[in-house]
Amino acid sequence: MSYVEVANIWDAATDTPEEAANMRMRSELMMSLDDLIKKKAWTQAEAARHLGITQPRVSELVNGKIQLFSLDQLMTLLARAGYRVEMKVKKIRAQKRAA
Repeated sequence: MSYVEVANIWDAATDTPEEAANMRMRSELMMSLDDLIKKKAWTQAEAARHLGITQPRVSELVNGKIQLFSLDQLMTLLARAGYRVEMKVKKIRAQKRAA
């Protein structure tokens, strides 16, 4: 059995580098929202009011239902909470190919 080294879980769980990048970004934004909710000590109902979504939607968010949220939706929720998302773009280094 041989193993292929991957940079992160999303590289292993997706079919393309593009999908991995999208999942990685969504994951980071979801964790930021979850951290915010915990920091503010909001109940799910309070978080729903502040974010302009329903309590079941907050539940999906804090339970990591990443497939249910787009980048656009997550950025909107952070903006509603008073945050701005900043990003950094960098060139990907050539990956070694398995022999």
